[in-house]
Amino acid sequence: MSYFLPHLPSGWHVDEAIKSEEDRVVVIRFGHDWDSQCMTMDETLHGVAEKVQNFAVIYLVDITDVPDFNKMYELYDPCTVMFFYRNKHIMIDLGTGNNNKINWAMDNKQELVDIIETVYRGASKGRGLVVSPKDYSTRYRY
Repeated sequence: MSYFLPHLPSGWHVDEAIKSEEDRVVVIRFGHDWDSQCMTMDETLHGVAEKVQNFAVIYLVDITDVPDFNKMYELYDPCTVMFFYRNKHIMIDLGTGNNNKINWAMDNKQELVDIIETVYRGASKGRGLVVSPKDYSTRYRY
């Protein structure tokens, strides 16, 4: 599914995508196209791209081809999704302790739409941290 979404081939392209978008949330998936978690996430992102096109734009970045942000954003997970609005990183409280990013593959399209919409509404009001509509702290049932 990753071939349906636009790829950013360099650090400059990533910076420009984040800086140039004024009205919409920039959703960037950092990872590898061949990774199974990223494939799942890409399929979900592709599925929601048309629904969120009015308030969000989605890009993919291969962290091997573009290693510029690996240390800055602590991209150590196989698949990471981050949100930016008007050149500002928007953090999201998912209940997992890591408020900077989503670092697992989501397969529920409606949940992802809800998260992106929550990020957009909070960011457009000037908030740097938004609270997820669902608590993911109990994602793993022990």
